[in-house]
Amino acid sequence: MRIAITVPLFPPKWLAGTEIATYNIAKHLARRGHEVHVITSLDEGLPKESIEEGFYVHRIFWRKIRFVGVISFWMKIFWCLKRINPDIVHVQSVGIGIPAFLSKKLLKKPYIVWGRGSEIYISWRFNKQILKLVLKNADIVIALTEHMKREIKKICNREVFVIPNGIDLEKFSNLSKKNIRKRLKIKEDAKIITFVGTLCLVKGVRYLIKAMKIIKQLYPNTRLVLVGDGKEKKKLEKVVVELVLEGCVRFIGKVPNGEIPEYMVVSDVFVLPSLSEGFPNVVLEAMASELPIVATNVGGLPEIIKDGVNGFLVEPKDPEQIAEKVLLLLEDDQLRDKLSRNNRKEVKRYNLGSVVERLEEIYQSCL
Repeated sequence: MRIAITVPLFPPKWLAGTEIATYNIAKHLARRGHEVHVITSLDEGLPKESIEEGFYVHRIFWRKIRFVGVISFWMKIFWCLKRINPDIVHVQSVGIGIPAFLSKKLLKKPYIVWGRGSEIYISWRFNKQILKLVLKNADIVIALTEHMKREIKKICNREVFVIPNGIDLEKFSNLSKKNIRKRLKIKEDAKIITFVGTLCLVKGVRYLIKAMKIIKQLYPNTRLVLVGDGKEKKKLEKVVVELVLEGCVRFIGKVPNGEIPEYMVVSDVFVLPSLSEGFPNVVLEAMASELPIVATNVGGLPEIIKDGVNGFLVEPKDPEQIAEKVLLLLEDDQLRDKLSRNNRKEVKRYNLGSVVERLEEIYQSCL
């Protein structure tokens, strides 16, 4: 089957949830014998055409001019779809669905849309009209969670399938916490709290830093490791200075996705203090690393994190609650071990191979 996948951004420059999920899907579809074409925006220093992990990547220049730049980008994607002539078009993120809509009307190509989160939860008036058009005309619509499904049905009342993100569990096997800590010069008795993600306002990292002020008073040897980069970094660094936490908060910066398992494995607790979420890949990575999780009770997170079973849910913007649950885990080794074991079992439900098989079934149903 010849499959075209459209996605606004793509690795190696962009490493958020949608980008990583798209890369993994394309790679596994190619391994299963499909001809896969990813169509995305062009980043400086990268070729317009390339082959990666057995699939084709087409990068298109996107001039950042409001309306005109977006429409030009959409039309270039449409012409690329016409040239590729796929059997089906897979849209990763509803907001980039107009080229697929045009290919259906003009080229008679079926398309599916997989909602990824931000475009569903944070949409403005013009964008909402586009969402309705794309969703209404799609052959199949997929949501990551039941919560997202309900939100999509508010925009367009139609049938919506639910398929979660998947994870490649092999990347998290045979990793030694002791050896990696030694290499990263982390003391064996240090307690490590980790966040992985983009340093942007919606991730709520400032509330985690504020929680560290409380945690540090009871556990001075605790360290907060922030893996990722973003627009909020300088502001967050100022918060660290204001709270006199320079010695216990470490900004790692952006790292290749292949190195994420190492930062997870050396940790004791993973925290995701987001103000809004769809289905973050990083939670699956924490589960695969057998980490207990503290996350906010927003979006699809309650469908992944069962409070008191494989982690704890807290209210957004609440440093005191974050600190309370983290301290509970640091103080109780048995509780931490129980939640870790439960995550080891639970994450098997999200094996990437099973997710891709389900996706293939959906493709076939369209054809």
